[in-house]
Amino acid sequence: MNIGIRLHDTAHGTLEERLRFAAAQGFSCEHLALSKAMDGFRMEDAPQKLNEELAARVREAHAAAGIGCAVLGCYLNLADPDPESRARTQAIYRAHLRFAPMIGAGVVGTETHANPKSVFAKPAPEDEEAFRLFMDSLKIVVRDAEEAGAVLAVEPVWSHIVSTPERAERMMDEIPSDHLRIILDAVNLISPENAGRAEEIIADAISRLGDRVRVLHMKDFTLTAEGTMEASACGTGSMRYEQLLALARKRNLPMTLENTVPDNAEAARLYLEQIAEGL
Repeated sequence: MNIGIRLHDTAHGTLEERLRFAAAQGFSCEHLALSKAMDGFRMEDAPQKLNEELAARVREAHAAAGIGCAVLGCYLNLADPDPESRARTQAIYRAHLRFAPMIGAGVVGTETHANPKSVFAKPAPEDEEAFRLFMDSLKIVVRDAEEAGAVLAVEPVWSHIVSTPERAERMMDEIPSDHLRIILDAVNLISPENAGRAEEIIADAISRLGDRVRVLHMKDFTLTAEGTMEASACGTGSMRYEQLLALARKRNLPMTLENTVPDNAEAARLYLEQIAEGL
């Protein structure tokens, strides 16, 4: 199994040191959020900073550690209601999509945000106006992905614009491009209201989206006595992983852990590998 980690969840250090830390804990790939894993990198500088010089450094660091880049993160709001701000965001995505093939990243990953400061009348998961704005913006960025020979992968989240497997399927059907794919983080589809149907929701997501998933994000969750969701490292909550691990094995998908710290990351990886051995 190709299990990785968000690089910013390793012990703090340079890019090279973080990759060595990840390799030492047995990880074979990683999720790279440049602004979180590299001191001094600012997302607004991406159009200038994401050049061949930096790409060479990133490639060499990964090769030296023996680790692949499964996801290059660009989790900015494509549905920002302000046109100027949205255009700047699209330029940052364009830079990441050009950069991804230069470093061998599998996908550029993103989410669809909840627009807490938006002008929309309803919560983002229910608002058709928010969905249409996101889709109009997404079409522009997918064209950039096609031109760059890169893949943009959208991660549905229950409280965001693309909130359910059904809405993610609608997104994919409206933009039938090989350069648009899915990051499946099953916990992000589970809310306090539907936590009792977690296995059903995972099955629905795999049925609708399984052949378009490029990466799995793996974490756990606990439903608190107050009725809120708390995410945590794999093996520390209520999540069951059999369906997801079967999909990963069938499709040879990379997985990256979330909500780990250096002290429990390796245990989370071993937990998944133990379950996978029993499938």
